[in-house]
Amino acid sequence: MNGKRTRQYVGIICALLAYYLIHEGAHLVSALCMGTFKSINLMALGVQIDIFRDQMTDTQLGWFCLVGPLATFIAGIVMVILAPKFCSLQSKMGKAICYYITIAILILDPLYIGFLYRFVGGGDMNGIRLLIPETVASILFLIILAVNLILFFKLVLPQYKRSFQTEE
Repeated sequence: MNGKRTRQYVGIICALLAYYLIHEGAHLVSALCMGTFKSINLMALGVQIDIFRDQMTDTQLGWFCLVGPLATFIAGIVMVILAPKFCSLQSKMGKAICYYITIAILILDPLYIGFLYRFVGGGDMNGIRLLIPETVASILFLIILAVNLILFFKLVLPQYKRSFQTEE
C-alpha cells in the first residue's frame, strides 16, 4: 500500500480535496457571511458554491470571487513555510500528501486566473473583474504564479528531494 505510485495517487487526490476545501470553503464562508449562500453543487470538474446573485452588489460578488484565490494564496505561503516540518514527517505517505498539496495550492489558482480562465467560462475572474480590470488581475495572478514557481523550485522541491532521498 505504501509504494511510490500509490503515494503519488493518494497525494494527488488529497491535493485536489485540500484545494477544493480551501478555495471553495472560502467562497462558502463568504457567501454565508453575506447571507447569499444558495447551495453546494457537485460538478464534473469539482465543486461550486452557488449564491443568490440578485442579493449581491457587484462589489460583494467581486469579493466573493476573490476570497477563494486569496485563501489558496495564504495557504500556499503557509505550505512553503511549513515545508521543513512536513519533510521531517516519518510517514512517506504523509510527506507525499503534503508535497502534492503544496503544488496544487501554489499553482492551480494563479494558473487558472492568470491564463486558463479564458478557455473555460471565466469562473472567479467573472467577479474579480468587477473589482479590478481583467488585464490587471490576469497579470497579477501570472506574477503570483511566477513567484510561486520560483518558491517551489528553489525552496520546496529541494527540501522534499533531500527528505525522500534520506529514506531510501
